[in-house]
Amino acid sequence: MGGPAVTRIDAWTWAVRLFRTRSQAAEACRAGHVKINGASVKPAQPVVVGDRVRVWVNHREYDVEVTRLIARRVGAPVARGCYIDHSPPPPPKEVLATVPRRDRGAGRPTKRERRQLDALRGTGQRGTGQRGR
Repeated sequence: MGGPAVTRIDAWTWAVRLFRTRSQAAEACRAGHVKINGASVKPAQPVVVGDRVRVWVNHREYDVEVTRLIARRVGAPVARGCYIDHSPPPPPKEVLATVPRRDRGAGRPTKRERRQLDALRGTGQRGTGQRGR
């Protein structure tokens, strides 16, 4: 039982579980986060067997080669059989833990915090100008 000859890229990326919803897949295509063979695509772009699909989702890049076309969402084991994953391995958690991040919702940094960040980055310009004269 063969699958379809061509499938829309938004439907295929959703069916193989790269996105949780079809709407998210279509939005990612419109935003330029999905590429077929190096070219940005629209959601209705057809995908065929042998295409290389690059997807940027959840701060991670996936590079997959299409081996089987499906239009309907299937279970995870079947979905993994529809592509060959050429993605680079994710960075180790130790590397991610060393990157400083500001708490979400913490608001704009205060003047003091900005100065500390500038000093940490080595971009501080403190003491280079005249004060009030």
